[in-house]
Amino acid sequence: MNLTLKIWRQDGPQDKGQMVDYKVTDISEHMSFLEMMDVLNEGLVAKGDNPVAFDHDCREGICGMCSLHINGESHGPDRGITTCQLHMRMFKDGDTITIEPFRANAFPVIKDLVVDRTSFERIQQAGGYISVNTSGNTQDANAIPISKHNADLSMDAAACIGCGACVATCKNSSAMLFVSAKVSQFALLPQGKVEAADRVLNMVKQMDEEGFGNCTNTGACEVECPKEISLENIARMNREFLKASI
Repeated sequence: MNLTLKIWRQDGPQDKGQMVDYKVTDISEHMSFLEMMDVLNEGLVAKGDNPVAFDHDCREGICGMCSLHINGESHGPDRGITTCQLHMRMFKDGDTITIEPFRANAFPVIKDLVVDRTSFERIQQAGGYISVNTSGNTQDANAIPISKHNADLSMDAAACIGCGACVATCKNSSAMLFVSAKVSQFALLPQGKVEAADRVLNMVKQMDEEGFGNCTNTGACEVECPKEISLENIARMNREFLKASI
């Protein structure tokens, strides 16, 4: 395939940035989207130009680093996948593909397609953990009875990889789906009950301080989430927050 790429280029956080057009040729439909970006960068480096900066790590749909807004969709025109799992067979020869970083005030652009998502880490640090007694008298987790239903729901919530697709696709740049997933994975298990009130209050407070918007139930976050995290987690977080507030 021969493609035209319209890519956001920005030298640093304080620079204005602009869309720049590039041509790539002989792209195989079996390539992943990031492999296509590698081909582009190899060509740019060969010509002495600066390569396009973009995040990537595992390239297996686990780490959430490969967060690109492709043709107006987080992670591109497919569902239940990250950008590194998006293949070029989703496009046609001669297509023009627009590639941008995730847009949100809480995700400032570092360079080109790379954004700073440490706001998510600060939300996690505010309460996304459990304190464990390691004195030697710790009860074995397998000895605590948990219903399969709750265990499955907790595992579904824990599947969130913190990529930020929910924020990028939300008209309010809301992080509610991310935060609710991190709250839910503990709220459903007995190990998380001890710190439940402090957890949800602190994480929601930090989310607001980071500048994320609120949820207006459009559901776009669930649609474009690569791990298909359910909106039910937002309802659970709201209930947890209400209980903690009372």
